[in-house]
Amino acid sequence: MCGIIGCCGVCGAAGTLLQGLEALEYRGYDSAGIAVIGREGLTVEKKKGRIAALKKALETRGFPEGETGIGHTRWATHGEPSDRNAHPHRSGKFALVHNGIIENHAKLREKYLKLTEPKSDTDTEAVVQLMNRLYDGNCLETIARTVKLLKGSFALAVICEDEPDKLFCARQSSPLLVGLGEGAYAASDISAISDKTDVLYRMADGEIAVLERAKAEFYTFDLEKAEKEPCEFSRGEGSATKGEFRHFMLKEIYEQPAAIRRTLDAYLKNGKIELGFDIKRPDRIYIVACGSACHAGLVGKHVFERLLKIPVAVETASEFRYAAELADERTPVLVISQSGETADSLAALREAKKRGAPTVAIVNVRDSTIAVESDFVIYTQAGTEVAVATTKAYAAQLTALYLLGIYWAEAWETADGSPAAKLTQALEALPDRVSSALGCEEKTKELAESLKNAEHVYFIGRGLGFCAAAEGSLKLKEISYIHSEAYAAGEMKHGTISLIEKGTPVIAADAQPSLSAKLQSGIDEAAARGARTIAISFGSEIKADRTVTVPETHPLFAVSTQIVPLQLLAYHTALLRGCDIDKPRNLAKSVTVE
Repeated sequence: MCGIIGCCGVCGAAGTLLQGLEALEYRGYDSAGIAVIGREGLTVEKKKGRIAALKKALETRGFPEGETGIGHTRWATHGEPSDRNAHPHRSGKFALVHNGIIENHAKLREKYLKLTEPKSDTDTEAVVQLMNRLYDGNCLETIARTVKLLKGSFALAVICEDEPDKLFCARQSSPLLVGLGEGAYAASDISAISDKTDVLYRMADGEIAVLERAKAEFYTFDLEKAEKEPCEFSRGEGSATKGEFRHFMLKEIYEQPAAIRRTLDAYLKNGKIELGFDIKRPDRIYIVACGSACHAGLVGKHVFERLLKIPVAVETASEFRYAAELADERTPVLVISQSGETADSLAALREAKKRGAPTVAIVNVRDSTIAVESDFVIYTQAGTEVAVATTKAYAAQLTALYLLGIYWAEAWETADGSPAAKLTQALEALPDRVSSALGCEEKTKELAESLKNAEHVYFIGRGLGFCAAAEGSLKLKEISYIHSEAYAAGEMKHGTISLIEKGTPVIAADAQPSLSAKLQSGIDEAAARGARTIAISFGSEIKADRTVTVPETHPLFAVSTQIVPLQLLAYHTALLRGCDIDKPRNLAKSVTVE
């Protein structure tokens, strides 16, 4: 969600900024812009639409010369996508870009900016106008006074004509990185700067950074010097290419076996799971997440309840704060987030910690905010995921949940009838099972032809099959823009069946042999009303109009194979509909605002 890139002490800053913005395209955006300080002073160029439109405008106007600048890809929160609402925003000698939401922007305008005319509909513009209003000739002090007046979440990159060799940054509840190489860089995502960076710092909440050529100093909002240690990273980390694949999403679907294998290898040593932490057996567990991570949490609930013999509640992160009073020091809270920066999940984590709950994070990004603030961390090993609609990160999250379930079951001695050795053996075979499941792609291409003109698609399943159905439905709606919903198959008769008419596609996920007969009843109910039925099955006797068979695996891990044809079906349906698969409209990769 939104992308920031900044640099100073870099020859040809405009080109470097554009390169960084292109690396951030996958995050989702609706406009882009840059600002550069050079011989001509402060130059701002910004355009609605893709970076290609910005680049064309710059080529027509001429790239501004200068070694210091900022760039941004915007995902609209205040004000429609337009040139005037795009970042950077400028006031006087200042220009800035912003990720996050300024919750008190209206009050700031009322108190400080009554005589200043807004030139956009954004909350961000109030920040740069406030800096200009408070400016007394000292940029750092002005920025410090400004950020202490802001409420909400923000990552800011600021430049000022009076100090053309410096880049200023500030962070509060929105990620921001600082990198040093031949120049100095700032970015919201490592992918934008890792190939230029030798030393990387992750800014903390309440910090301001002052960057000069190959130099960075850090301060608190009270302007006390802050000492920071560099964080580990690999040069080039986060960069990715599509290779022979038409889209990143398809490439990442095919990378799932490798992502699962890496995650297993990180924690499974000689048949023994080593996570490096222990929690006393509780009376219950909370799993908190958003979107696909929440669907992974639903799988975790089934696995945990089966192996640990305690109730597990899965809460949408944005709603968890209303149930958080039930968490205490005896209730572990497991937070799942691909980026480790998801705003709602971070807020839920902090609420849990306030109540003394032990916290465990499952994240893909090392040293991300959720990882740093959690008591314990399991890093998934998915690698960089570019497509907005997650596939391999979701697969790695499932793997981490399987590992954690077995680990706790062994530690708490609760896995009756499911010994850890048998389960870990099945886990070690999982990458090969998922790899075999990829062989269904040609079948999904055929099925996509029958879905491409559908107005509504319904997914059903029982038990773990419902978990697969929920994620499959989300994938289809995310990238094809077809309305789809997922239901527990037994709920069909309690309302949903009224929506079924002749030709309506109904897709059934058959994940558990013990529930196949029950699922068949739901398929038959839909077929009796004229539905076109498709079953994703492990080879049981499920009867539907069309069937896709996936390799059989241990029933607890079946969602990992079931999801593959559902991902491929969504992909090929979206392809036939001409959709922007890697960057679906209105969606962002990392949702860093509440």
